[in-house]
Amino acid sequence: MPQAQREAASAAGPAVDGYPARPSVRAGDTLRLHVSTRAARFRADFFRCGARIRHLGSVQGPGRYAPPGRHDEDWRWPGHDVTVPANWPSGVYIAVLSPATTALADPAPPGAEALDARRSRILFVVRPREPARTSRILYKVPVFTYHAYNRSGGGCLYGSLHHDEAALRAGTRTVSLRRPGGGIGGPVKGSPDAHDPRTPRQTFAHWDAPFIAWFEAAGFTADYCTDLDLHESPRLTDGYRLLISVGHDEYWSEDVRRNVTAFRDRGGNFALFGANTCWWRVTVSGDGAALRCAKYPPGVRDVDVDRLRGSPGHWWESEPENALTGVSYRNGGGHWAGRRAPLGFTVQHADHRVFAGTGLRDGDVLGAGHALVGYECDGAAHRRDAAHRAVATGADGTPAGFTILGVADLPADPAAGWQFAAREDPDPGRAATFGLYTRGGTVFTAAATDWARLLPLDPQVRAITRNVVTLLS
Repeated sequence: MPQAQREAASAAGPAVDGYPARPSVRAGDTLRLHVSTRAARFRADFFRCGARIRHLGSVQGPGRYAPPGRHDEDWRWPGHDVTVPANWPSGVYIAVLSPATTALADPAPPGAEALDARRSRILFVVRPREPARTSRILYKVPVFTYHAYNRSGGGCLYGSLHHDEAALRAGTRTVSLRRPGGGIGGPVKGSPDAHDPRTPRQTFAHWDAPFIAWFEAAGFTADYCTDLDLHESPRLTDGYRLLISVGHDEYWSEDVRRNVTAFRDRGGNFALFGANTCWWRVTVSGDGAALRCAKYPPGVRDVDVDRLRGSPGHWWESEPENALTGVSYRNGGGHWAGRRAPLGFTVQHADHRVFAGTGLRDGDVLGAGHALVGYECDGAAHRRDAAHRAVATGADGTPAGFTILGVADLPADPAAGWQFAAREDPDPGRAATFGLYTRGGTVFTAAATDWARLLPLDPQVRAITRNVVTLLS
């Protein structure tokens, strides 16, 4: 069903909106949904997103109306408890809300994009029952980033502080996790994606769902969690061999970073099939209901904070994210609007096991035909050796031994549409670098947010992804 038809269908009858009290729940436990509607009764249909979309059940409840709140407060809508069946597999679920009189339009939609909408949707993650670990792979859903871009209630973690004097004095912005949106079901900040206009950027259907569909169709299984789970549970990763993050995992708390780093140090592997990772530091409220990000130096307003030094929330200014990810957005860049010129990674070390079965040789270019590099990408500070291969210098915090497997030099001409963040040293030029290193466990980074978009389009990207997951799990 096209987007316009989906929106029209959800608008039929009284509107029904909602959000989860928490973004994840264990199978067999109680999920609390907060729902507002003028309908006498509402219906919630539950879909699991995997290799295919599965309708796993529905519930009904009495309708009660509550007004919307601000973006930075708990909306406190009426609560409805749902017992999650103990046999529901771990995964990402979408609840489709409608008046109880509305029939289920499509019990088997073709993909997550068919479920995507800016209202009447709730995203939540089902974690495995105790004892946990039904797989050796743990997949992290970036709920923090989804809420950072969620504009329900009139704001998000972006925009000027000009009209908010309290925020201006503190240099911070706050968003609530207890409001509609956060991956689906709310308006999002950002430009349309000219390379994949089916869904908005900063949504689950755009970033994570295509990867999960390919991943499960390829025969892999994972347990799923959110970054809030990793924030609250230092040993959540115990027993797993591989942690996966995909797409645009931009906002990290200190506890998430500490716990993922400890997992690596204990020998756990980490695969990042995305970019702009761990760029902003957020503080999570004690009840897990809100995020705060100190983006602006106190008293500063109306500036591009990515081009500014002195932003307290920048990981790179105090504890460079390279120490974990191997790369940083400050060495790469972003292309926000319109189509970008085709750009891929020039391959080096083609004899590495990551490239097995791809047919790639040193000097070949990966993914250029489908503009793999972007819309945001990360890089490591590097130099060229005698054989003209890119070698990480470590000057920006990248661990020793980081092997650069591919390089994409970014156009410096402003007319090319690329934008860049502040950095320590402008030399060499900006470049995306994908690669890996080992320190305890192995960390692989694809260094491009659009990696998952190419999975159905590029057999070499598919082969590399399969190799990485197989090797590290």
